[in-house]
Amino acid sequence: MNAVTRFARSPLGWTFVIAMFVGLVVFGSAQSPGPQTQEDRVDAITSQVACPICDGESVFESRNSASRAIRNEVDALVRSNELSDEQILARIENAYGREVMLVPESSGLDAVAWIAPIVAFLAAAVGLVAAFARWRRLARQGGRPTEADRRLVEAARVDSSHAATIAEP
Repeated sequence: MNAVTRFARSPLGWTFVIAMFVGLVVFGSAQSPGPQTQEDRVDAITSQVACPICDGESVFESRNSASRAIRNEVDALVRSNELSDEQILARIENAYGREVMLVPESSGLDAVAWIAPIVAFLAAAVGLVAAFARWRRLARQGGRPTEADRRLVEAARVDSSHAATIAEP
């Protein structure tokens, strides 16, 4: 086994891969998509707002009159070019309430919605690394049973023979 393969299979190698993955996700999410047209801005803003009448649809997707009114309001605000996207979203939130926002805030209790998947992924990765390390350690033992294994089997034998004598008439 060469040095690169040994490094890739080591815990340090796995840590490096996970760190690279997290770094790329953070880098990719922080990148600006570049200049947007006014229509792109309207679409982006309205896709973050829930239709006040429909269930599970954004203003961007919905075609009812309430959603069209919000979309027209956003379109007028974008065309005036006086407010940023965040300010427009804040204005909609003030007018219709927090429940129409589809994207959780990045602070407070809503931050849990952003952090929980990352924590779950990291916990799963740590669990897999621990399981692989345990399996590797067991494989090095050559599959020989430990003393705890022997006690467990003996206890199961005693229980099964006791149950068999009770079941016989």
